[in-house]
Amino acid sequence: MLIILGALFVFVLDQLTKLAIQINFVPNQSIPIIPQIFHLTYVQNPGAAFGILAYKTNFFIIVTIIIIAVVVYCSIKFRHTANTMLRLGLAFQLGGALGNFVDRIRFGYVIDFFDFRVFPVFNIADIAIVIGVSLFAYYLLFVEGQWQEEGE
Repeated sequence: MLIILGALFVFVLDQLTKLAIQINFVPNQSIPIIPQIFHLTYVQNPGAAFGILAYKTNFFIIVTIIIIAVVVYCSIKFRHTANTMLRLGLAFQLGGALGNFVDRIRFGYVIDFFDFRVFPVFNIADIAIVIGVSLFAYYLLFVEGQWQEEGE
């Protein structure tokens, strides 16, 4: 249940923040929050991180479906684990992937808006995916690995 609720929370937060940007900004508009450091900038990103593979929407839709399927599979496989880190990692990945997936289906691009000036512009879904992958990797490398070593 934590995976579903966590994914839903991330998805709703992502979509609401993107809607707020769409309502209050025009594309490429930027408002400095901390001048020269952090801005809110409305970007319509047709590619992946750093604009890689721009305008390959069908490719990203297919890849996202595969990623969502893998995360759902892992969620089912690990559904009985009591490890909150693992379940939150899966929830964040799923919610983030769904958030960007919906953008690609609806618009053909992803709405990004966090702009640290020295880094590509990103969104809540991107943050959730990075946190989710990090938690999942940590679990697999250190937590799951410890159990196997102790059992040997």
